[in-house]
Amino acid sequence: MTSGAQQQDIGRVGVWNMRLGQGDSEFQGENREAAAELDELGYGAIWLGGSPPVASAVPLLAATRRLTVATGILSVWNQPAAEVAQNIADLEAGAAERFLLGLGVSHAPITEGYAHPYAKMVEFLDGLDSAPAPVPAGRRVLAALGPRMLKLAADRSAGAHPYLVTVEHVAQARAALGPGKLLAPELGVVLDSDLGRARATARGALSMYLQLPNYVNNWRRLGFTEEDFADGGSNQLLDALFAIGDAADVRTRVAAYHEAGADHVAIQVLRPDTVLPRAEWRELAAAMPLD
Repeated sequence: MTSGAQQQDIGRVGVWNMRLGQGDSEFQGENREAAAELDELGYGAIWLGGSPPVASAVPLLAATRRLTVATGILSVWNQPAAEVAQNIADLEAGAAERFLLGLGVSHAPITEGYAHPYAKMVEFLDGLDSAPAPVPAGRRVLAALGPRMLKLAADRSAGAHPYLVTVEHVAQARAALGPGKLLAPELGVVLDSDLGRARATARGALSMYLQLPNYVNNWRRLGFTEEDFADGGSNQLLDALFAIGDAADVRTRVAAYHEAGADHVAIQVLRPDTVLPRAEWRELAAAMPLD
């Protein structure tokens, strides 16, 4: 990780997964076991999807010894900033240093009372700074897509954790953030040599996000058009947003993100079911350099 994150090392490759952050008791045993294995495999971070609270990181921090556990992302509409700051302060010594707070403004269609998201993020960051137990800028990142939020990420956090972005966006984000700031994009991965079937899996994952203006507007800025957003997404859009194919194809795409300016790539393995993709994580760990 770059100096902007105050020596919190998250390595070159991490895992983004929504189920690992769920608190359902039926998942807890396997989630902890999977986290411990990810640690041993050499991944640098686990990113918890689905706007999880800080508490979601606790069992995974306890199950691991080295890697960082990050929220990817915690919505600034869900809790007061002072409460989030206190939750982080309450983490056990040793574990707290391995927690990274990923923050985002979420989306109007799924957030009650959504208005003025940029101002809301500024207000939330102010709250983290003024809390009785402040969260240092170097221990938080923003889910920044557009130029304004990327500048805020550079000014007031360790960097950015953009979701559903292309190689071109990574290059633009690096230029906007400048040197010395963390850039940790998420990358959706479909390990399937059958291209038609793999694209169907990717379309299934993309369908919800096509209804969210923040993502669609960002893709428009990258040159995609309304035709690309129809019928679950064009092949061109899918191939730009996801790494599809075998482990070698994924390694090539991750390398392209690094070459474009990413410090860390959070891979999200997509499957047509809800099973934790542990076999895929093992395969990818063996296929690419993780540090």
